[in-house]
Amino acid sequence: MDDDKLLALRNVGKTSSQWLHATGIHTPEQLRQLGPVAAYLAVRARGFNASKALLFAIAGALQDVHWNDLEPTYKRQLLEQLAQAGGAD
Repeated sequence: MDDDKLLALRNVGKTSSQWLHATGIHTPEQLRQLGPVAAYLAVRARGFNASKALLFAIAGALQDVHWNDLEPTYKRQLLEQLAQAGGAD
């Protein structure tokens, strides 16, 4: 994928991009529409062994901030949403 639009996002590297493509997410807009929790769950559902760091990386990518700079409250909200969706490990 020479023109990989996902790689232009902060926090998204080659492996993360490949995982997202494998789930049918090919553009930042598709990622935005799905949201970080659903995108993370889609990657996990495809059998990829992604850690919760991917969840935070996606959330940071959508806000154009490094995932370490996400507000702790927002990280907790993401983990709560993940647990409600049945995706907590």
